[in-house]
Amino acid sequence: MFFSSLTEWTPYNVMLRIVVSLFLGSLIGIDRGVKRRGAGSRTDAAVCLGSTLVMLTAQYMNLKFPGKTDISRMASQVISGVGFLGAGSILVSRHQVKGLTSAAGVWICACIGLAVGIGFVDGAVVVTALLLAGLHILPVIEERVYHYSRYMTLYIETEDSRAVTRLLHKIKADGCKVDMYNVERPKAAGQSFTVMITARIGKNMGKEAYVQSLSEFEGVVSVDSL
Repeated sequence: MFFSSLTEWTPYNVMLRIVVSLFLGSLIGIDRGVKRRGAGSRTDAAVCLGSTLVMLTAQYMNLKFPGKTDISRMASQVISGVGFLGAGSILVSRHQVKGLTSAAGVWICACIGLAVGIGFVDGAVVVTALLLAGLHILPVIEERVYHYSRYMTLYIETEDSRAVTRLLHKIKADGCKVDMYNVERPKAAGQSFTVMITARIGKNMGKEAYVQSLSEFEGVVSVDSL
């Protein structure tokens, strides 16, 4: 292990753990911030640094009062408590959930901070590297999978219920197989009907072109591909 010496409790190692924690947390935050996503470098760095301090404090208490403290108790409080912070970055808009990756990033920063705090720096560094690699590679893979997939989830707003019926008939007539749909009536006068449709399109149909054709259909207000 490259950082095995950091497991020993010395003033130098304590300071080095804090510096490593700040660096790893900032690295994750900067990567997310460059993409204009995530909680930002300051939040991620603060969460990682705070978690490290909690773990260092727990370890210090165990050394000061041997047999009278439980190191894992403070760590478990961090893991559960940081969930409230992550929940603040999750937004639900038009049946789309955004911010889950940001929330997971805050949570994993806390985990990395705890690992560094107890001296398991090797694991923290490896997880940070894998996380950053995954955040860059997985979107490319997802984009390719979506490009070749024949399934679509559509969020459609229509003028009235009759337009919903006509739209479903059109989609089926175009050779698409509707797997699931859900219609929501407007809650107030003047609002549109909304329908969520999961469908499998034909082999020779382009997704963008088909979404455009649906948006031009009579009675349709807007179409979004989720």
